[in-house]
Amino acid sequence: MEHCSRSIGIFDSGLGGLTVMRQILEELPQESITYFGDTARVPYGNKSSDTILKYSIENSNFLIQKEVKALVVACNTASAYSLEHLQETFSIPVVGVIEPGVERALEATHNGHIAVLGTEGTIRSGAYQKQFARMKSGIQVTTIECPLFVPLVEEHFLSHPATKMIVKEYLAPLKGAGVDTVLLGCTHYPLLRSFIEEELGDDVTVIDSASSCSQKLRSILGEASLLANQNVIPKLQYYVSDDANRFKERAQEFLETSIDEVRTQCFGVNVE
Repeated sequence: MEHCSRSIGIFDSGLGGLTVMRQILEELPQESITYFGDTARVPYGNKSSDTILKYSIENSNFLIQKEVKALVVACNTASAYSLEHLQETFSIPVVGVIEPGVERALEATHNGHIAVLGTEGTIRSGAYQKQFARMKSGIQVTTIECPLFVPLVEEHFLSHPATKMIVKEYLAPLKGAGVDTVLLGCTHYPLLRSFIEEELGDDVTVIDSASSCSQKLRSILGEASLLANQNVIPKLQYYVSDDANRFKERAQEFLETSIDEVRTQCFGVNVE
């Protein structure tokens, strides 16, 4: 019972993991959550695989020290390069966002032609292509790197005219390509969903992995008898590696709730 009352740890390179957190709050409203956003080192998508693994281990160790009962890697790039290592290292459940997203995309597609939008690191890893191949043969996967999407979200350019132009440029290869499903392969991208859906039109289904990840987490916690008691009052804690005030402002707006405090945690490395 003591373990059940512990929080779920979530980490992301910055704000994007809040899309996953919001879905977990809806799916598991009784659960406490400890969130870490690595805002000093965002974005992860242009970093080397070794650097991404290093950051992911540091983030995970920090959350493990907070005695979380499960760990959610709410960053697609980190999931691509570190998930297997983290699952082998820690005894608690570790859930990524790639497999749940692929499962949902396969459920949504009618013609088997799926596009994945992601950071340079995620696309370069081939993680989505490999996961699709493992789960179903004959799927045609088109991948598009969208390196400017994360900075647009982090800099709060969600209503800026430049955002629409950049989305149009990145999605141009999908016009007339026969894609019927687009998977947002980064947890920042759902914040640009309205731009993406407008550009792709009604014939293309746009999905993300946040809701699928929360459902998978619920299943795993249930099987491990780690779901929190319904009578428990959940606690939400927030940590970042830089600029806590800015994160707090953005997080309150996105989660549509007040946040008492955002604490800063640094790892003693050079930030970029």
